[in-house]
Amino acid sequence: MEYLPKDPAILVSSVNMLLRDEEFDTLESLCYAFNKEPQDIKDYLYNRGYVWSEHQKQFRPIGYDQ
Repeated sequence: MEYLPKDPAILVSSVNMLLRDEEFDTLESLCYAFNKEPQDIKDYLYNRGYVWSEHQKQFRPIGYDQ
């Protein structure tokens, strides 16, 4: 993958896949590899209905992050 997608659903899927498949060990390392700030990604996706779950190490729809 050369860049992170802009579409929220595809971005969530891509980030979660890269973390699940252990391409990256943290959200921070993934973001820095794509020249993005972790907080910017978290804010962008939060405003579109997704929240970062540190415990699960993935983005989840708001309300399903428990």
